[in-house]
Amino acid sequence: MIRLAVLSDLHANLEATLAVHADVQRRGISEIWVLGDLVGKGPRPREVVEWTQAHAARVIQGNWDARVAGATNRPQDLWPRSKLTPEQLSYLAGLPYGIEEQFGGAWWRFVHASSKGLFHRLYPHSSLSEQLEAYAPNPQFGLKAQADALVYADVHETLMLDVEGRPLINTGSVGNPLDSTLPSYLILEFDPQSPAHSATFVRLTYNRDAEIAAAEASGMPFTREYIAELLTGAYQKRRARTGE
Repeated sequence: MIRLAVLSDLHANLEATLAVHADVQRRGISEIWVLGDLVGKGPRPREVVEWTQAHAARVIQGNWDARVAGATNRPQDLWPRSKLTPEQLSYLAGLPYGIEEQFGGAWWRFVHASSKGLFHRLYPHSSLSEQLEAYAPNPQFGLKAQADALVYADVHETLMLDVEGRPLINTGSVGNPLDSTLPSYLILEFDPQSPAHSATFVRLTYNRDAEIAAAEASGMPFTREYIAELLTGAYQKRRARTGE
């Protein structure tokens, strides 16, 4: 069997990333793929990029990776940018858009947000026509195959749907889950001799108190919102505050 641990949306949360890595190792899975958003939101972007470079076999770009690497200049982009080395910023900027691989004769596509762009979201409630379009080729982003299955991230919610016979799977988030307070990652298993596969979500606890302490000591913007998301699993809109 081919076994992959598919992680996404680490968001500079080192404690959650290390807890997931320990679980992957315990299960004897040697192949780790990361579907973007290594940085942003959390307090330790440099350490999480270093971990990814050391341990992930395949990595694609997320929308926050592009923003921090220079696509936008919000306060939440500038702070992690200041913590990363020029080489790390070049690494984030140069990450590929997606991955297309055949497993058991079926084309599997892995992207961060959707097949249409880093800032185009595919939601669980998106229309059937929009979901079906997500499997179509998009040469602009190097997506050349008509996909038989799609694995993505970005919305921070685990998802497993059947779209007219095509798997649609969202990994959930390691560092910033918004459907739970527990990190999530995906294990995919493929039979090389057939189109059979299995998909398993893993949830686990981690040292959240240590992550909160790192955030409080970091001086990063929107610390309050980040901690609230870790504690509640509910999205907190980030608005610039004055007089603080």
